[in-house]
Amino acid sequence: MTGAAAPRRGRGRPPAAERADGPGARERILGAARAEFAERGYDRTSVRGIARAAGVDAALVHHYFGTKEEVFAAAVEVSFEPALIIPAVVGPGPEGVGERLARYFLGVWEDPATRAPLLAVIRSALTHEAAAKVLRGYVLRRVLERVADELDVPDPRLRAELAASHMIGIAVLRYVIRVEPLASAEPEAIVEMVAPTLQRYLTEA
Repeated sequence: MTGAAAPRRGRGRPPAAERADGPGARERILGAARAEFAERGYDRTSVRGIARAAGVDAALVHHYFGTKEEVFAAAVEVSFEPALIIPAVVGPGPEGVGERLARYFLGVWEDPATRAPLLAVIRSALTHEAAAKVLRGYVLRRVLERVADELDVPDPRLRAELAASHMIGIAVLRYVIRVEPLASAEPEAIVEMVAPTLQRYLTEA
């Protein structure tokens, strides 16, 4: 006589032994991913390495996020939170939008917790298409283009790209290459000098 058939598990769901051992597993994976990508870059980071750092099985990483590229994108999205950025930057109206955008962007980079995945993006985007795709998708389209669209100006995509080129250039020189005196300048001093240019990009006809 044969025993009862083993229960089938849901498609794409790891077995119990490979699932989270607590409700914070997804957050641990994201935290580990941010640290691994920042330290090792995109190419040298693996899903297994992220899982090991998070204390979970690699199957759980795939269950929550899918591919390494998708883990990478999720780790970066946490830093930007587009749903919060757009109302905060655009909500008060066109006046001062350049200053608000510059202050928010530098604030993200000044915070060590959110700086780590962004360093990984910038360092990896120059040599790896998957990282460049994340940079284009999350930094440009999901943030800057939506800001420009909300402002209802001509050529929003071009304006967003000009704003992005300005801010990403600052990020590279200040946080990656650490060129002085920019690397040691006070954030508010940078905001004061950069804001008028961003304002012109995003609002002037």
